[in-house]
Amino acid sequence: MIDMQANNNISAADHLDFEEKVADLDRQMNELRKLSSAKGIDYSAEIRLLQREQVAELKRIYSNLTAWQTVQVARHPKRPLLDDYLNLMVKDFRELHGDRCFGDDHAIVTGFGHIGREEVLIVGQNKGRSTKEKIACNFGCPNPEGYRKALLKMKFAEKFGIPIITLIDTPGAYPGIGAEERGQAQAIAVNLTEMSRLRVPVICICIGEGGSGGALAIAVGDRLAMLEFAYYSVISPEGCAAILWRDGSQAPDAAEALKLTSKDLYKLGLIDAIIPEPLGGAHRNIHDTVYNVEMYIVRTLRELKRTKLDNLLENRYKKLRSIGNDLVSSRRVTARTGKVQMKATHPAPAKTKPVPAKV
Repeated sequence: MIDMQANNNISAADHLDFEEKVADLDRQMNELRKLSSAKGIDYSAEIRLLQREQVAELKRIYSNLTAWQTVQVARHPKRPLLDDYLNLMVKDFRELHGDRCFGDDHAIVTGFGHIGREEVLIVGQNKGRSTKEKIACNFGCPNPEGYRKALLKMKFAEKFGIPIITLIDTPGAYPGIGAEERGQAQAIAVNLTEMSRLRVPVICICIGEGGSGGALAIAVGDRLAMLEFAYYSVISPEGCAAILWRDGSQAPDAAEALKLTSKDLYKLGLIDAIIPEPLGGAHRNIHDTVYNVEMYIVRTLRELKRTKLDNLLENRYKKLRSIGNDLVSSRRVTARTGKVQMKATHPAPAKTKPVPAKV
């Protein structure tokens, strides 16, 4: 039986609002462990029973998460960040700095390394763990120089035929005055254009937050995958609620409307795969999460490297151009169906010759 408390040092303060029963079970198990140490009484049978109950509760909760609960899991303070993936998944990582134009943005990290037997370029968004790290990297909100640095290193990797892996985890691009003055929108737009033309395999994975153009700027590739409890959206739920209802407390409703979960986006055909997370979310077992991501990268790279470059680019172009086609087609069918139903409910006058409905 898995001990969820010992798995990743999840303390009582780390439980989310909807995990009250899980937190209560953790408290009970901790009390029994303390009593066992103090009095020398064996409570292992009782602890195992509580563990089974906790696992069952986690399965119940995480099999039916709402969109807003998914956002909360994606923002968990102990969720694995870029540094965890670099330390546990990438061997011989060598970081590359600067955009040769303005400076080095710490919110985007680039460098070469090995995943499995493959040499790859890693481009990842860094949110930072401690307060000092978060401030240094703008809480994961990149500046234009970060996106220019990413593209410069991608072009460098393209020259040597090295595949590119991007790890997406950002609330959005930095919206400051300085960023706008240095061409934030243009930097994002150029990345979208150039990434679609790169003559190497490109795999993009959303590992946490995927906010707006800040995420999209490094998310153009041959495959786009998401961790099970990550989110990927045109705007944050709070931002959407503030715009539509002028009330940030409506964020849960906005999250549902945005269809930002991995399951919703997979159904819509916007992502290619969902990478499973351990029971209770990635923050409860960082090693298993990183392993799942690594296996997906290795498997997908093996598949993409079998494809000729011209075919790879053609498939990428078709994939990008087809986004939204199914949704548009279904709306057209719905519109036509609605028109037919309207004709049926309002028949023509008797003197007019009836015309067959076109379906």
